[in-house]
Amino acid sequence: MAKELDGFKLEQRHGKARVRVGRVWRSSDQGGNRRHFLVEWNVNISLLSNCLPSYVRDDNSDIVATDTMKNTVYVKAKECQEQLSAEEFAILLGKHFTSFYPQVYTAIVKIVEKPWERVSVNGQPHEHGFKLGSEKHTAEAVVQKSGILQLTSGIEGLALLKTTQSGFEGFIRDKYTALPETRERMLATEVTASWRYSYDSVSSIPKKPLYFNERYLNVKQVLAETFFGPPKSGVYSASVQSTLFQMAKAVLSRFTDISSIQLKMPNIHFLPVNLSSKDNGEIAKFNDDVYLPTDEPHGSIEASLSRFWSKM
Repeated sequence: MAKELDGFKLEQRHGKARVRVGRVWRSSDQGGNRRHFLVEWNVNISLLSNCLPSYVRDDNSDIVATDTMKNTVYVKAKECQEQLSAEEFAILLGKHFTSFYPQVYTAIVKIVEKPWERVSVNGQPHEHGFKLGSEKHTAEAVVQKSGILQLTSGIEGLALLKTTQSGFEGFIRDKYTALPETRERMLATEVTASWRYSYDSVSSIPKKPLYFNERYLNVKQVLAETFFGPPKSGVYSASVQSTLFQMAKAVLSRFTDISSIQLKMPNIHFLPVNLSSKDNGEIAKFNDDVYLPTDEPHGSIEASLSRFWSKM
């Protein structure tokens, strides 16, 4: 909320960034076997509050100290006796800050979950052993004092690659164009996705435990399956743009509680290495089997898709 001050406009917020917290839940089954569950979260908090005197009168009496925010993360994590998702924890923190402090009217809580995965030893899931995976689970909750909620989940670093069933033809050609057209190329990308849920209040979110963890895994599966197509035949990609749209549409078609989705999909190039020459003979037959993987420069493709009835 902007404030006018002597002909100036002030917009302010303050918070605590990169609060790292690990939480382990330990449970026992009827046979006495103990199983551990682990999350590692990187929490970022921003508070919008009525603390104008701290800016204009050197009066900090309405300031929630950022060190207090950090400590609150640890206390609230400790109080969560049952395993919960990053989305639920973000909402829990947002509710706390907007209800506990009268001057705070909106809390924005962003969480990035590190991808620790349970390991298997000799085909058996280990009770307390974990390894680090690849893509990260993200969540953001914007909680207002009235209970109004904007909830977003996402994926960072979902690396996907297929060695065929991709091409790029019919694009603009001018004096700067050197890229040849092709119906046969590798397609690689690292997907960053974020999707907005249609739940518009804290009270409307599903009560099912770990609902958002399940939804995250389901969305990730739909994105990958749409990218690759059937196991035997695959699916042809006419461009990264076309594949991105099909992936976004598949998510909205499958999950009615998701109102919009944004995808960023860089085109990470694998460039064929041309080994043909008059001296290498047989090697020239395998020109399309050896590639130069490149991280940069890469194509940058980004788009969002939403329902017509979305409140965004």
